[in-house]
Amino acid sequence: MINHISIKNFAIIENSEIDFHEGLNIITGETGSGKSIVIEAISLALGSRADSSYVRTGTDKAIIQLVAELKGEDVVITREISATGKNLCRLNGEIVTLAQINQVASKLADIHGQYDNQSLLNPEYHIQLLDSYKGEKINPLRDKVSSLYHDFTRCKSSLSKLLSSEKENARKLDFLKFESDEIEKACLSVGEDAVLEEKVLVLQNSEKIYDNLSKSFAALSEESPSILDGLNFALKSIEEISSFSKDITDLSSEFNDAYYKIEDISRTIRTLRDSTVFSPSELDEALARLDLIDNLKKKYGDSIEDILDYYEKIQNQLSLIENYDDEKIKLMRQLKDLKQKLAEACHDLTSARCSNALELEKAIQNELHDLNFKDSVVKLAIEPLDEPTENGADNVEILITTNKGEPLKPLYKIVSGGEMSRIMLAFKNIISSYDMIPTLIFDEIDNGISGITASIVGKKLKDISSSRQILCITHLPQIAACGKHNYRIYKESDDEKTYTTVQELDDTSTVDEIARLLGGAVITESTLRNARELIETSK
Repeated sequence: MINHISIKNFAIIENSEIDFHEGLNIITGETGSGKSIVIEAISLALGSRADSSYVRTGTDKAIIQLVAELKGEDVVITREISATGKNLCRLNGEIVTLAQINQVASKLADIHGQYDNQSLLNPEYHIQLLDSYKGEKINPLRDKVSSLYHDFTRCKSSLSKLLSSEKENARKLDFLKFESDEIEKACLSVGEDAVLEEKVLVLQNSEKIYDNLSKSFAALSEESPSILDGLNFALKSIEEISSFSKDITDLSSEFNDAYYKIEDISRTIRTLRDSTVFSPSELDEALARLDLIDNLKKKYGDSIEDILDYYEKIQNQLSLIENYDDEKIKLMRQLKDLKQKLAEACHDLTSARCSNALELEKAIQNELHDLNFKDSVVKLAIEPLDEPTENGADNVEILITTNKGEPLKPLYKIVSGGEMSRIMLAFKNIISSYDMIPTLIFDEIDNGISGITASIVGKKLKDISSSRQILCITHLPQIAACGKHNYRIYKESDDEKTYTTVQELDDTSTVDEIARLLGGAVITESTLRNARELIETSK
């Protein structure tokens, strides 16, 4: 349940702290006082989209913080909306995404507003209502249908693509074979072009390479005295005095390593010199090989890796073309199998929906009878679709009659605004008992109702609040009188700004507020007496 909400710089609310309680929490106030702003703030905390227009004029940001309890654990949700358009979400102090807020909020509270009444008039919404009733039975069947439907459509698409490509494949076969043979005969290996380019560079400069290597080797070993002769003389001289000092000993050791290293370098230079020969035939072969690779790159890719990837793609296409008949038979068998499985899964889902519909019809009728629809009859009509969808093969529409002797008709053809509010209340009460959402929030549930019907709706809300927390905005005294906890929202202005305040009412203030709802601007002793009587009769 929701325990507390803090609202700062949100719309015309500067700073309000509201403690909510178990049972029925009623919020009242004059038109334009900001009742719906409180619901907007709660909705924002529960994951609705933020808008910088919510930020109070003249401030940098709005902050909404909601404290709740979910399955015995404390939950703190914080939303910050900047005037610049940035917004921040926190869950128990940690920055999270809006999706993570929504995931928690969906288990915490359900908000009902006028939009829900409109959605109830849309037959496409009716299947969702039916499936949400005892969803633990429906959801696995619906998930199975959805999975099979997507498998079926993918297989159908693959088969369609295969069949449409039959003539084109025949034309492409020879060309693909030519490309495949050309790449295959080249016997390419990754990195081969880089090796060849280096080889060509060496062969084209072999004369200069040989000459420079010869000069280097001569300077190191062949001239008299050579560099190695000089180094050897220096090494011997240092070795003779190495026993006189540790530093000279270390120097001698390093010098010795350097001498033998240079001697190794000299031998390597000689080996490279002796192996350097100019071979016109080798150069021609390397250049021809590079030319072949460059031509293949122009056709099939910018690198040898790209060419080999293209070759693999060709092989897959050739395999598909050459095994066209086998692939077609395989896909047709798969499609037939999936179609049968989908039909069976849809049948199971339809059966479960029909069973659920009978129970839901009775439950709705009982609720509607409690809500003063004494002669109402409800039918959830389930008709087969021409083709299955990911939601099954059913079209669901709620049919209703509210008067004796009248035939069943679609909702949108017969109900008024007040009737729609009560019907939605009936649905909310039934479905929420299965989804275990602890808090129900109603914004203007009293739209279009008055008199005895308002009293009935108030008592129904009170009954529901025995097992769930309810937050309800109303302008009707009959509903307000049923509240266990009452709040008044009022608006004040100074010379510069307007301020909205939320006040939790005690017993005396509750009587005054209900008297205001009954009597308007002038509250008399008579309206106060009527208010006390209304509260007493609602208990």
